[in-house]
Amino acid sequence: MKRKRIKDLPNFQRPREKLLERGPQALTDAELLAILLRTGVEGKSALDLAKKILEKAGPELHRWQVEDFRQIPGIGEAKASQIVAAFELARRFFQRGRPAIQEPKDVLPYVQHIADKRQEYFLCLTLNGAHEVIKTRVVTVGLLDSSPVHPREVFAGAIADRAAAVILVHNHPSGNLEPSPEDLAITRQLVEAGKILGIEVLDHIIVSRTGFLSLKQEGMLP
Repeated sequence: MKRKRIKDLPNFQRPREKLLERGPQALTDAELLAILLRTGVEGKSALDLAKKILEKAGPELHRWQVEDFRQIPGIGEAKASQIVAAFELARRFFQRGRPAIQEPKDVLPYVQHIADKRQEYFLCLTLNGAHEVIKTRVVTVGLLDSSPVHPREVFAGAIADRAAAVILVHNHPSGNLEPSPEDLAITRQLVEAGKILGIEVLDHIIVSRTGFLSLKQEGMLP
């Protein structure tokens, strides 16, 4: 079967030429997607492929990952990666109002509510590749030496969020910010687990009613 090609269309129907002449707002969703795909496959043009993707994905297109696009015949890793990267870049620019975590104090608005708790709370903040917070989760409640923090509980949410990194946070009800031997041991364990999973542990922060301490800033992060 002869391969359909966009170059066989008249100029005014070709997505790229149409964009250059009239701007991106003049293109349909399928035409915009076809530009990202660049080429088609045997018997299908890039525009045909784009229409097939839109038909399958519907309003969930922006949530699709590489493996979802791979289910479409003719979409390999390269094309799938290009589309996913384009959506992620667009998402980051549209969400620039959400500040990225650049230093330990940036974490405080997300965890200040546990600073004066009478029990010890262990939280995990999941972050994307731009170090924006995806979600804050309570992992355990109770003393760390009597309620061990298991990597499975910490990283299950991070994996579900497709997080690039995590920040660990727990409070010291005593007010003393000095990390205990248990704190340091748990941190080492979680950093190692993160390396295996490909999810970086950026910091472990201790908060209390008297302030906060960053293990990374103090040179205590493995």
